[in-house]
Amino acid sequence: MSSLEATVPMSSFVKKMRLLALFSHIGLLGWMAIWYFALPMTAEYSILFKILIYLVPLLLPLPGIVQGKPYTHAWASFIVLLYFLHSITVIYAEPSQMLYAIIELILAIGMFVGCSTFARLRGQELGTGLPKLKTVMEQEKALFEGKADEKPIE
Repeated sequence: MSSLEATVPMSSFVKKMRLLALFSHIGLLGWMAIWYFALPMTAEYSILFKILIYLVPLLLPLPGIVQGKPYTHAWASFIVLLYFLHSITVIYAEPSQMLYAIIELILAIGMFVGCSTFARLRGQELGTGLPKLKTVMEQEKALFEGKADEKPIE
């Protein structure tokens, strides 16, 4: 955690979103391990395939999620979309696995909402959020209009 993150207090809502992201992430990681290693399956996959496809993507952002880093939460919200798509596909294509997929879907939605909301709000608290497009366009316009008045160097 950077010194800035340590000195800027976190609002109670941001703390709740961080906990939602953390518990949903750990829950999804545990659920995928239980589903693919302990519960009956309709198709059999190799252990290496299960680990690489279902567990490794969730393990990559885990240290940053545990530490509460907004940037990690931001990119983890993209990773969790794979699990969202997977659960929707299984719900549609494998009725016998529907309950398992619904649990995955609930955890994926919780992780997405928690990660994306925490990243945005904590970034705003720390002053590291992205500026509004309107502000960026005004700054660029002023920059280029200011340079347009200058004569080119010959």
